[in-house]
Amino acid sequence: MPKSESIGSTNSVVDIKEIRNNTIFLKDGGIRKVIMVAGINLDLKSEEEQNSIISAFQNLLNSLDFNIQFNIHSRRLAIREYLENIKEKMVQEENPLIKGQFAEYIKFIEDFVSENAIVEKSFFVTVPFRPVTIASVGKKRKEEDKRIANMPIEELMQYTEKLNFRTEQVLQGLRQIGLRAVVLNDIELKELCRNFYNPKTTEREPVPEEEPIASQKIEIKPDYIKVNDKFVKSFFVINYPRYLAASWLDPIINLPELMDISIHISPVDTAIALKNLSKKSASISAAIAEREEKGLVRDPGLETALLDTETLRDTLQQTRERLFAVSLYCAIYADTLDEIKKIEYQIASTFERSLVTIKSPMFEQIKLWTSTAPIAKNDLDVTFGMNTSPASAFFPFISPDLTSDEGIMYGLNLHNNTLVIFDRFNLENHNSVIFAKSGAGKSYAAKLELLRSIMMGTDVLIIDPENEYEALSEAVGGETFKISLTSKDSINPFDIPIIPEGEDESEVLQSHIASLTGLIKLMVGEVTPGEEGILDRAITETYAARDIAPGRDFKEAEPPLLEDLENILRSMDGGKNLADRLYRFTKGSYAGFTNRPTNIDVRNKVIVFSIRDLEEELRPIAMYIILNY
Repeated sequence: MPKSESIGSTNSVVDIKEIRNNTIFLKDGGIRKVIMVAGINLDLKSEEEQNSIISAFQNLLNSLDFNIQFNIHSRRLAIREYLENIKEKMVQEENPLIKGQFAEYIKFIEDFVSENAIVEKSFFVTVPFRPVTIASVGKKRKEEDKRIANMPIEELMQYTEKLNFRTEQVLQGLRQIGLRAVVLNDIELKELCRNFYNPKTTEREPVPEEEPIASQKIEIKPDYIKVNDKFVKSFFVINYPRYLAASWLDPIINLPELMDISIHISPVDTAIALKNLSKKSASISAAIAEREEKGLVRDPGLETALLDTETLRDTLQQTRERLFAVSLYCAIYADTLDEIKKIEYQIASTFERSLVTIKSPMFEQIKLWTSTAPIAKNDLDVTFGMNTSPASAFFPFISPDLTSDEGIMYGLNLHNNTLVIFDRFNLENHNSVIFAKSGAGKSYAAKLELLRSIMMGTDVLIIDPENEYEALSEAVGGETFKISLTSKDSINPFDIPIIPEGEDESEVLQSHIASLTGLIKLMVGEVTPGEEGILDRAITETYAARDIAPGRDFKEAEPPLLEDLENILRSMDGGKNLADRLYRFTKGSYAGFTNRPTNIDVRNKVIVFSIRDLEEELRPIAMYIILNY
């Protein structure tokens, strides 16, 4: 067995001196801001949208004149806080059925999370700054570095304004991509650093504020390290293919394993790059000419290298792109060495599918691991030169994650083995539709979502065409109203609309009249533009006859009925035809359906409107009335 290497105190591994004013102060005098970024699911974007996102990321890279680090932090999902909130709701619930649903729901999630590796991804961008006062080399440079490292925090604070400027530049670039981003505060920075240097399977557990950032113990072996109770093995990329697909990192990022991925990107001065490329082009050209003189067969590798070099020179010279030094490191965590070997094989295979080669160095594991820390220090410094286009293929904010701290569980995300938990009513567009073949369980899925939504306190309104939900409504203490020609339950479409707080009464009434016009057109069939004008005037006069008009207080007024509109139409020029077509809904065969005052009370958290007993042609009318009510 190889002996462990001694590094003395674990504090020597941590480059952090202090965290203050939302800033990390490093031991070498550097200062850092960390931005947390929400991932996006590129698979849900169109090809045009994906190209737009990558183009915006290229613009962000091109705007940089300083180093930057992207971090992907993967840990087991901490579901405890979510379940605690659910248990609090269960205690307050009185309905025995809902209470039983709570218990089954909690047990299902606890069992599922304990048996499956549910991983959540966090994305961070670290923005660095280091004071530099004079351009020095050799001994003077060492003295200058030592002087900067010994600067007190108060003196370093004067440089935070420049760091803030860089941070704002990055934030604007991220927002132009369409990403939500926020700068971490002191508490969040301490938690982030503490979690990195003290890796755990699950995070978000309460940690005392006084607990140090440094690891409790670190054991260093030639090909791995052990941090506290976790085995850690790190890799770096040693070779890339000639072309990289835009989403080549997607399968790596979304592996359901505990790991940290770090991407360091440093802009290279264009003048220096052009000078070096010119020398390389001359060298390759000379090698090709030498082979031709010797009569050797052409070398496709040299010709390709020359073509790439010349293309890159043209691109840089025309300032269409920039050159960057790019490093990619990955650290994996496990409880045993056998698990480490299994994950290592899986990651290597995943990289190889993209023709990317990784290497785990001997005797450099601690330096490689600290290079993945979210403090923008590239200790290993293994870089590859890339221009903007291939560098943008490292777009890191890829996450099909659909897990949040609120809402209900819909299922399992097969992309990254995480739970699909969210509150769709908090989304910009909360509509949803269920598609599946016959017998696949559409009704079951809808009823399960309904029950879980009721558990969370959501008010539920159901239009039931097949009378499927009556038993469920009764079980949860809801109300069922049967809408039919002979039913005692009725809704008057002319009911006075509720005026929302802060809304103008006149505008609400006008909107309601427009809605009623649509309903009447649905009842009487096709109308001419002239008849539509008559109908609009008739509805307004019907309300005015009950003293319901803009500018008046009509909250306590008695609403008219459909037969009142029919009478107004018969008294108007050109309205008799519309009145005749409306007759069957007022005094004819359909009179019991739409021509009665409202007699239902919808003050319940679950309301079911059953329209099964209604004639097929009347169902659209009933749905229109119910939805507008």
